[in-house]
Amino acid sequence: MSTDSIHNPFKQFAGFLKGSSILMIVLGLLAITLPFATGIAISVLLGILVTFCGAAYLAYAFAARGAGSFLWRVLVGVLYILGGIYLAIHPGLSLVSLTLLLAVIFFLEGISEIAAFFSVRPLPGSSWILFNGIVTLILSFLIWREWPSSSIWAVGTLVGINLIMSGFSGLFVATAAHKVAAAI
Repeated sequence: MSTDSIHNPFKQFAGFLKGSSILMIVLGLLAITLPFATGIAISVLLGILVTFCGAAYLAYAFAARGAGSFLWRVLVGVLYILGGIYLAIHPGLSLVSLTLLLAVIFFLEGISEIAAFFSVRPLPGSSWILFNGIVTLILSFLIWREWPSSSIWAVGTLVGINLIMSGFSGLFVATAAHKVAAAI
């Protein structure tokens, strides 16, 4: 196997990853700049996804073996579709609900991180688990304390931060992959 056959796909991967990582960073900055618009867009997308899940559930109903099972699956599919359409048409309401859910998830994550710290306390670096748990609890409290007004910034800002962090992570991987490709 020649080095060109290994080098080219590796170099193409690094280039694609670098480009997509830069796009993620730009989208993350945009999301942080416009957190409410980002939150609304995510809410609409969530409504559309729930609607598609309802359509899939309706299609799944035709695989039912009995009339009762068929009717139950149709009912669940229709409820999913109606709920998804409602969420997509009322993105503000779904954003408020999503923000409260986010606060609850962060609270539970913070508690579980702190509990995990106590089980791995003797290990080196375990204090980072405690630190992460405390920061996550504080973030949960900040979102919950200002809820529902925190809906304006929380989801969009956190998605933006996640996009930026993922983008930089991908950029670092792409840079390392490019160095490996150059060394081959």
